Amino acid sequence: MHRKQRCLAALLLLPLLPWLGWASEPPLPEEEVPSTPPASPARRWYSLARLETTTLALLPRSGTEGDDGFIQVEPTFILDGGPEFGVNVGAPVRFRMWGGGEGAGLVRREDWDSLSDWGQLVRGLKLGSDNAPMAVWFGALADYRLLSGHLVRRYSNRTNPDYHPAAGIFTGEVGPLYTEAFASDVLGARLMGAEVALDMEHVLFGQPRQRGRYTLALSAVHDWGRAGGRAASVTLAHVDATAGVLLRRDYEVHVIAGWGGRPGDGGAWGAVVGAGVDVLRETLHLRLRLEARRQQGGFRQGFFGADYELARFQAAGPEGMPLAGAGFPDGYSAFGEAEVGWDAVSYGGLYKHLKLSLGAEAFSWGRFDVDGRVAVQLIERSLEVALKGLGVGMGRPGARYLGAAEVRWRFLGGRLYAMGTGGTLLFPTAEGTPRPGAFASVGLGVDNAR
Repeated sequence: MHRKQRCLAALLLLPLLPWLGWASEPPLPEEEVPSTPPASPARRWYSLARLETTTLALLPRSGTEGDDGFIQVEPTFILDGGPEFGVNVGAPVRFRMWGGGEGAGLVRREDWDSLSDWGQLVRGLKLGSDNAPMAVWFGALADYRLLSGHLVRRYSNRTNPDYHPAAGIFTGEVGPLYTEAFASDVLGARLMGAEVALDMEHVLFGQPRQRGRYTLALSAVHDWGRAGGRAASVTLAHVDATAGVLLRRDYEVHVIAGWGGRPGDGGAWGAVVGAGVDVLRETLHLRLRLEARRQQGGFRQGFFGADYELARFQAAGPEGMPLAGAGFPDGYSAFGEAEVGWDAVSYGGLYKHLKLSLGAEAFSWGRFDVDGRVAVQLIERSLEVALKGLGVGMGRPGARYLGAAEVRWRFLGGRLYAMGTGGTLLFPTAEGTPRPGAFASVGLGVDNAR
């Protein structure tokens, strides 16, 4: 069952496909397959250079602080050596135009004031493909899920606007064992975790025809809390069993059950049962999940979620406490998630006519969380519109909301594009209380692929 979740494929460096004219060649008919294997083809290298120049204004949504204005210059260089190697480097540099108060520097200090911030220079570095026995990937995390997703789900390590770490992901497979490990910040002691999945059919009956049909998995995640701002450390663990009930070439149906808790705290635990459907076709990738959950003693599934980089300082809700120590009522919840990637030509790379990711959870005690993003391409891919939104703790006091929108329009053959973006932000403060703000930006970009 696509146990690797196409982790590396989902984290490709940048959408080069439409500009390079890549196309897969059809397989040879059986009678035309050479009797001796041909020599491995020479590696084909592709590159892309990009430069964006935009204005950027950071605006307060409350209080008396003034706004800050910047000219943002964002160079990017991508080198793609095929499925086994690729690198994407570059970062936005913000030059101050106004604001910041007395002593403010030319470059926005908060973007580069810690070792972790220098990780933003590496947007993507892959060593090994999704089908290799071992692979490593470095870069920013967005909507990340650790295999089963019952501890880390829909997580982003860039939700804090002043913290720009580079994450690392390792995947490996040996016999019946598949492992995925990650660190949210390879330059600081922060969120680290791993999940090990054991193919039970392989263990009991030997090499199966369909790998990953029956699995037993153990995951554990620990936050050291020593980078991106000090916060309390926390450790969670989870056990999951998965069974494929219907497996076909282009779709799968499976059921899951699991139990988790906080090691050392016997009263904090949670249980989950659910089902999922994966559809993988030439133009469509559809992934659906539906789960019923039970939470007890402060534990919850998806603890490291979309707003975790803010909640680690102050969780949504009336308590005003960090998530590690905030009370979470005992009860039940229903969780649903849908991911859709559709392209009229073929499903591949990052360019899609439609990309949709939506997750929602409703709790028995009146709380509702939702996180989603959608991007569409129109007018022969020359116009792209993207929206994203996050609501945490809705229906209760102290709910948290974030949203953003972006528009890109390509012209002059697609090499030049105009863009505009805007949305809301939350800046963690020394006291832990997030300071609300907003941003707006317009500008131009140019790229060249070879």
